[in-house]
Amino acid sequence: MCTDCNCGTVDIEAAPPSVHDTAATYNVVGMTCGGCAGRVSTSIGKLDGVTSVDVDVATGTVAVHSSTPLADDQVRAAIEDAGYQLAHA
Repeated sequence: MCTDCNCGTVDIEAAPPSVHDTAATYNVVGMTCGGCAGRVSTSIGKLDGVTSVDVDVATGTVAVHSSTPLADDQVRAAIEDAGYQLAHA
């Protein structure tokens, strides 16, 4: 019950903290348009634990957020399945 004004409103506890998010950025070769971005995003988005994928075609970067760390081999395979390649480091 609200103790400030005794109006009878029940306090609602804050939601539990969200799952820790892991982020990694990859450089992808060959993306030139929104369609390319969509294919890469969709392919990576199918990996277990992925919560979001942000593709920047202009810079060739892909930021992947996940609930747990992803193996680079998994991400590489997803990018290759979409028809693109990781840039060599």
